[in-house]
This record gives sequence, structure tokens and C-alpha cells, in this order.
Amino acid sequence: MTDMPGDLAPPHPELPTQPPLIFDLKMGDVLYRHHQIVLDPIYFGTTGKNRFDDPDCPAGHSFGVLYAAEDAHGAFIESCEISARAPAVSGAYLDARAMALLEVTEDLRFVDLFTTGGLTRIGADSRLFAGSHMIAKQWSAALRSHPCKPDGIRYPARHDHARAAYAIFSRPPSTFEVSSLGSLMAPANRSLLNDILTLYNVDLI
Repeated sequence: MTDMPGDLAPPHPELPTQPPLIFDLKMGDVLYRHHQIVLDPIYFGTTGKNRFDDPDCPAGHSFGVLYAAEDAHGAFIESCEISARAPAVSGAYLDARAMALLEVTEDLRFVDLFTTGGLTRIGADSRLFAGSHMIAKQWSAALRSHPCKPDGIRYPARHDHARAAYAIFSRPPSTFEVSSLGSLMAPANRSLLNDILTLYNVDLI
């Protein structure tokens, strides 16, 4: 017997004719990105390892994707590989990463899968942001090519559906004015870190 519902179907032929729900990020709005310190915070990945990457990565690609979140909690939980059996994160792991604030310098438009109604408008369901990466990559490429010309995808964070995450398609670095909070282990960030760890019941080791 087939285990239902299985993977989401690939993008359907009618998608270009369906008007998606659009979320407008306004100039001056701020996103958060928890990134490796060895990498620039403005990093449009082309490894093919992440959900909404170009499906042609890594052999070849038409676009890269920068991942961010609407707040620090979402950026943390999406970037950390937390074990389900013993949720914990090490101080060394956090010291190797920084929390960056990305202030947008122009208005951006996103296909909105976070707000109610967004998924059904394009004939998709929650498997798009919680199921197969291979299928999600195909949808990412199809949505990027949609006639509405979005700048990316806004979607529920996989580990905390109440928080919005962003997959931003390649664009000039000047789109963002970057500032940094530094490592979450820094004394100035311990209150924020404690709040995050308490919310997600994650131990610091």
C-alpha cells in the first residue's frame, strides 16, 4: 500500500496563469541571518544542499539563494541542526556564527506561502516547505520564472511554522545594508540567546 500523501507533485502547467499571494517587504525593513563567520552574510548559495536552491545546482545554476528570517529566533532555529532526541547546541558552534541584520534598501516582492491562502493559490500544500527538497527546488525555479517576477519566497520556517523565513533569489549585494550582532555567545547577546534556548528547550553545551 502506498503511504499517503507522499511527495508534493512537481510544478503544474497552470502555475504561470495562477496569481500568487504577494508579500511586500518595504525599504527599511530588516531580516535576520545566522551565518558562518567565515562567509559573508550576503551569500547566495549554489551548493544545491538547501530547500529552495536552483535545481540545477551544483553542476550548473541560473541563480543562487540567500536564506533569512523575519526575526532572530527564526534565523537561529532554521540554521542550527538540532537533534530531536537531545536538543542541544555547543558554544563552539555558536562562536563560529554571527547574527546579521539585513536592512533592505529597496522594496522586494515575495511569493507568500506563510500567510493563509498562499499555498492554495498556487496549487501547493505544506509539503512544499516541509517535504522533499528535490521537489521544492523545482517549485523554486518555477516560481522564480512566474510572470509576477518575485524576488523570492516567504514561507513558514520548517522548525517553527509560526515564524516566517525567506528564500531570496540572486540580486545585487547593495540590496542590503548589513550590520551584525556578532556571536550569540557574546555577553551583549546572552539575553537573546537565553530567550531562544528557553523557547526551543535547547541545551547549551
